[in-house]
Order: sequence, then structure tokens, then C-alpha cells
Amino acid sequence: MVSLDYIGSASQSVRNLDDVAWREQVVLLPFMLIGILGGLYLFTVVPTRVLSKTLGALVIALGIYQLLPPSFRPARGSRIAATYCGVLGGLLGTLFGTGGPFYAIYLHSRALDRTTFRATFALNFLIDGGVRLIAYAVMGLLSRETLLHIAAALPIAAAGLFAGGRIQNRLSQRTFVRIIAMLVLGGGIALLLR
Repeated sequence: MVSLDYIGSASQSVRNLDDVAWREQVVLLPFMLIGILGGLYLFTVVPTRVLSKTLGALVIALGIYQLLPPSFRPARGSRIAATYCGVLGGLLGTLFGTGGPFYAIYLHSRALDRTTFRATFALNFLIDGGVRLIAYAVMGLLSRETLLHIAAALPIAAAGLFAGGRIQNRLSQRTFVRIIAMLVLGGGIALLLR
């Protein structure tokens, strides 16, 4: 998943560098790196099942929060959220490949328009995925079989990126936000059911 995310993020971020919210990315980056380092450590010492269930419950709670009416949430979140969203995104992305919901929650809380959100999110994944891929390679986790599976999945990932880009351009901002929240909820439910 990290490899496919990385390839998709590279294609999105390179094409949309002018739309990246650089200040948000710079604030998020150090906390993301702390989370990745923590995830690499926990990857070797904590049972995956325990971490997976905990993550699922947390992600569901955050998805529900995103679906609350705007009157229940601040109009624009604080940059302080970059600390916990960055650490959790890096940590859980390293452990499970599911750090995206936390990055999405932070970037959404910064009230970015969907084009800026998408470009910044893609760049974030490019950085996050690059660091994780290097770490996984150093740890010996990228076998020949894994690389063959990545190659086989590339056409499907390319089709998904193309379709996602076309669909995103046709959505209203409100619909876009709801879809992100539903994806976060779906990710949390999937983790609980694993």
C-alpha cells in the first residue's frame, strides 16, 4: 500500500505544486517524522491486533466528529492539531498504512479548498511514503514478491487516480468534506473488523 500511495502521491503532487499549502506542510512535517520513528519502533514490539483495534476506534470517533454540523466544530482548527495529527498519522501510517485520516483531519481543519487540500495531502504522502519506504527497505521488508505485487497493482492504482481526479473536480466543497468523513469512518470500521 505504501508503494502505491507513493506513486499516486508523486503524480498528484508534482502536477499540483503551485496549489500546495506549504505553511501547513512545514508545520505538519516534524510531527509526522516523529510518528514514523515511533511506528518503526512499535512495529517490532507491540502485537498488531492490539494496535489495529485501538486505531479503529479512534478513527471512527474522528470520522463522526468530522460529520458533526459546523456549529459543533470550530470554523478553523488550530495549528496545534498538527502535533497530534502528525504524530498519529506517521505512527499509524507506518504500522498499518492508514495514517491518511489524521493528515486529512488536520488539513480539513485548516479550511483549505479542495484543490489545495488535495495537492497538500498528496505532497504529505509523498514525503511520508518516501521515508517509510526507505525504512522498510532498510528493515528488509521489501521482498521480490512484494515488488511483483506492486507492479501488478500499478494499472489499477492509475485508473483509480484518474477516476478520483475527475470525480473530485465535479464535487461541491460540502460534498467533498462529507466524502472525506465517510472514508475516515470506513477506514475505522475496516480496522475494527480485521
